[in-house]
Formats: sequence, structure tokens, C-alpha cells
Amino acid sequence: MLSRTADHLFWMARYTERAENTARMLDVNIQTSMLPQSLEDAEKGWRAMLGISELQEAYDDKYGLLNGRDVLDFMVRDPDNPSSITACLTGARENARAVRGTLTTEVWETQNATWLDMQKRLEGGVLERDPSQFFEWVKYRSHLSRGVTLGTMLKDEAIHFIRLGTFLERADNTARILDVKFHGAKENPQSEEMTQRDFYYWAALLRSVSAFEIYRKVYRDVITPERVAELLMLRGDMPRSLLACMDEVVNNLKEVKNDVSADTERLAGKLQADLQFARIAEILDTGLHDTLTEFLERIFELGNRISRDFLVPVAA
Repeated sequence: MLSRTADHLFWMARYTERAENTARMLDVNIQTSMLPQSLEDAEKGWRAMLGISELQEAYDDKYGLLNGRDVLDFMVRDPDNPSSITACLTGARENARAVRGTLTTEVWETQNATWLDMQKRLEGGVLERDPSQFFEWVKYRSHLSRGVTLGTMLKDEAIHFIRLGTFLERADNTARILDVKFHGAKENPQSEEMTQRDFYYWAALLRSVSAFEIYRKVYRDVITPERVAELLMLRGDMPRSLLACMDEVVNNLKEVKNDVSADTERLAGKLQADLQFARIAEILDTGLHDTLTEFLERIFELGNRISRDFLVPVAA
């Protein structure tokens, strides 16, 4: 497969997944902002999300003062923000259009229809009326895109590059969503008794990654920060966990490996093994924020190496 074709497929998948995960992060922030809290705490929540997304400086340059409505506009509509939902779904559609001959008709039509429908919904004011409804629509269209891709495309190199993009992006975003909640927490998550307010925070976090029912099925007990972190990091049977994502990255890398990709496969395998054999108590003792920060750095490096070995190299 030509590297440029692989590049378009990889980024089509990444942008689709990024739009979904941006919607998930915004939705959990809206849910938690409705809980009883001070204005200062609410602002910290929005700033944490911008900071974890590495967008605080860009937001400040454009808006200055921080409020939830402007953050929503910046993260949903702003075409100058490369992580906004509008920019991501536009990028996914443009990459799909560039390789229409490689995609099935159903995959292309799904991407194109999503882009067209997004514009109608935003122009119709759905974000102002009911932002959660819009975020649910974004998640649904992402689910539909993955389902149509898996259900209609030949299982050749094209599908493996699409899956690589999907799970690399998902791993990155699951780590960021986790860090949004845990970053800056002063109390030890293992020692503080859960309050009713805490329950709603952790429940919102779990729902943001479609893990609330899974948590109940796996643990059958009260929601605790330690178990939330374990579920979203170390459980290979949880579809959006870091380990599950790395399992998929490693498996799909094996399918497309070439003469120069051995080091990239080794890096992915080491990251997978570190998660597979980790224990959550050790991670919490070391520091969850530090662990997630290191993971994000390694995922970034892995993405750069995949670009170098298979795709159009990222400009320096």
C-alpha cells in the first residue's frame, strides 16, 4: 500500500475517534459542572480539560477570560482548534475523500453524511439547547463509522491502518480523560471515604467512557477511584482501557510490519507489557498523574514512529 493512502486511512480513523473523545470529555465536564460546587471549582474543571488537551494557551489567546460557554464553543465549533469536533469531523471527511477508491461506498457515505449533518445541527442551535444531546450524536456517528468499516471492508492492510489510528487515538484520549479527573487531586484516593458527591463524579467519569455498567459487572461494589483507574488502565477486557488499546495496536502493527518497523513494534510491545504486568497499587504509589503523563509521552513517540515507518512523516 502507498504510504500516502495509508496516511489518509490512519488519520481518517484518528480524527473520527478524536471527535468522539472530545465529545466524551466535554460531556463529563458538563455533567460534573452541574453538581453542587463553587465557581472556582467549576473553573478548575474547565481549565483542567483545556490543560490536559494542551489547548489552554490557544484558548487564552482567543478568549481571555474563562467560562463554560466559550470553552464549549472553542472545543466544538472553532475551526482553528485542531481538536475541535468541527475540525476533527472535517479532517476525517477530507481524508476519506482522498482515498474514496480504497473505501467502500458505505464507509465514504457515512463520513460524508456525518459532516453534512454536523453543520445542520450546529446551525440549528442544538449546542445551545442541549449540548449533551449533540455529544451523544457525535458518539453515535463514531460508533456507526466503526461498525460500517468493520462490516463492509476487506480485512487487508487498509483496515489495519484504520484500526491502528483508532486505537492509538483512543489510548491517548482515555489517558487524558482519566487525568482530567485525577490531576491535581490532593487527597489519597485509597484513604478517603466516598461521599455522595464523589459517587456522582466517578459515575460521570465512567459513563464518559461507556464503562459504568462494565464497572458494576466487574466489581459489583461501591465505586472507588482505585478501581476506576484499574478498570480504565489495566483491564484488557474493558474496550476503552489503555491495555485493550495497546493490545490492538500491537496486533495491527504485526499485520503491516515492514523491514524498518522492528523498533516501533518493540516500543509498542514494551508499552503493552508494562500495562499487562502492572498493579494499580504500585501505580498509585508512584503517582497516577506521573504515570499517565509518561504514557502520553510514549504514545506520542509511538505515533511519530508509525508515521516514520509507514506513513507520510510528520513535519519537524
